[in-house]
Amino acid sequence: MIARIFYNQRCRLVTQIFAAVTACVIGAVSGDVSAQPPGSCTAPVYLTLDTGGMQSAELIAQILQKHQVRATFFLANEKTYRGDFALDDSWKSFWQSRVTEGHAFGSHTWRHGRILADAAGQIRYRPEFGEDSGRIVQMSAAMFCEELNRVGQQFERLTGRGLDPIWRAPGGITTPQSVRAAAACGLEHIHWSAAGFLGDELPSDRYPNRRLLDNALRDIRAGDILMAHLGIWSRRDPYAPMLDPLIAGLKARGLCFDVLPQATRTRQRVVR
Repeated sequence: MIARIFYNQRCRLVTQIFAAVTACVIGAVSGDVSAQPPGSCTAPVYLTLDTGGMQSAELIAQILQKHQVRATFFLANEKTYRGDFALDDSWKSFWQSRVTEGHAFGSHTWRHGRILADAAGQIRYRPEFGEDSGRIVQMSAAMFCEELNRVGQQFERLTGRGLDPIWRAPGGITTPQSVRAAAACGLEHIHWSAAGFLGDELPSDRYPNRRLLDNALRDIRAGDILMAHLGIWSRRDPYAPMLDPLIAGLKARGLCFDVLPQATRTRQRVVR
């Protein structure tokens, strides 16, 4: 009797193990990330994507879907290749789809302005688009917070989802005053890792895609924050298609992808 009970228990255990292994194999073959147990990403990297001109936005979305990768998008109301702006209603369905896929989202400033050295307790800011574009304006902490939060207000209007409590300065350049102002309104600045600079904004004649890809596959390590754009005006040979072999190659090395703000933050590029 005891031997029979032991035998039945062992059979049930073997059956459970076989079922679990089978589910994992099916998940790996199908690429279904829902088959992976929560918290299974033990060697994460963090792909971040700034808006840019949006020329490669749809292609990048397809690559992320193919590899079942979630990324973190930093949004500014930048002019796009269509002649509209990245947070116009014309991009509503694009952003709604990214929300449904479970990506994360942060502010990249509303007017994609360059932050210059602080002066007399004010934030000096040169918008690239919109009001005062090309001019240096001086902003109080409250005004700068409004510049950052305007992105979230529009994004929520488009998608019903607010932003995560993170931001990235255009060019990654901050100042002590801008960091303090953003922190006061609940936003933490996110830079990128040295190895995570994918180089999609560099001239393609001097930095061809294959070279950039090889460098990234060689140098990126767990914990790195990667940075690219949804479109770059100046690069002749777009880098976006390289995200396909990059993601595949990093996964083959045992790395996985997660979204911010879970990542370890890196040091900022600060203008004093």
